[in-house]
Amino acid sequence: MEQRRISKIIAAHPATDGAGVKINRLPGFASPLSMDPFLMLDEIRSDSKDDFIAGFPPHPHRGFETVTYMRAGRFSHEDSMGNHGAIGEGEAQWMTAGSGVIHSEMPEAETDRMHGFQFWLNLPAAEKMQHPVYRDIHSDEITSVMHRDVRIRLIAGEISIGQQTLHGAVTGKTTQALIADVDMPPHANLALSLNEELNLQFYVYRGSVSVGGESVDRGHLAYVGEGAELALSSNAGSGLLLFGGKPIREPVVHHGPFVMNTQAEIQQAVLDYQNGVLVQR
Repeated sequence: MEQRRISKIIAAHPATDGAGVKINRLPGFASPLSMDPFLMLDEIRSDSKDDFIAGFPPHPHRGFETVTYMRAGRFSHEDSMGNHGAIGEGEAQWMTAGSGVIHSEMPEAETDRMHGFQFWLNLPAAEKMQHPVYRDIHSDEITSVMHRDVRIRLIAGEISIGQQTLHGAVTGKTTQALIADVDMPPHANLALSLNEELNLQFYVYRGSVSVGGESVDRGHLAYVGEGAELALSSNAGSGLLLFGGKPIREPVVHHGPFVMNTQAEIQQAVLDYQNGVLVQR
């Protein structure tokens, strides 16, 4: 099998969002095909409430999906569809904004430490105006396996390890989205078989990980090239998020909380929000 190799490494940069929440951000809008179909990855990580407690008060979205995954702390969700939910350690939320939704994401008051991630996942033009959908994904729904002391938690998509194929809690997406949390002890090795059509990258949130002898440190994202197999090695106790999908290869026009295909569609989204008709009941 052809081995995937690292093609580029970039560092996350500090930013703020919501009501002043401190995050590390990896945006893909400037070069939309590099992470296609993913658009952005944010990491929230702090032991200080002041960095995150203000949360993300009500705000709109249209044209894409948000996927939130928590490793520590708890977030509550409320939206214009009438959904209420909360997720904690090892749990996820999947929201398809589609034609339009207004939602809030707020840390629960008792949360003293926060470590979580949010992906923005693009939708094809034909699916951008679909009816919004929201789903909590609890820890017992996420596929979790141990393989030679490596813990793999598969949130979405499928991967194969040897003769075993794992299926995540979310499958059947047009983009064939793959999201996996991989926790590796020191000096561990892991060989994964993957769909060759997927555009793939991984973000190191702890320690250091090598592919083909090239090392990727904490706080960095590695893009990996084509191939059917990815061989990972941990240089220390390491954690990474592996994610990717089938590229959409359509124009991406982004303005704040809206992601569409044309500037006219963005202008319409802004007008719909200003006129109170973004959300269709």
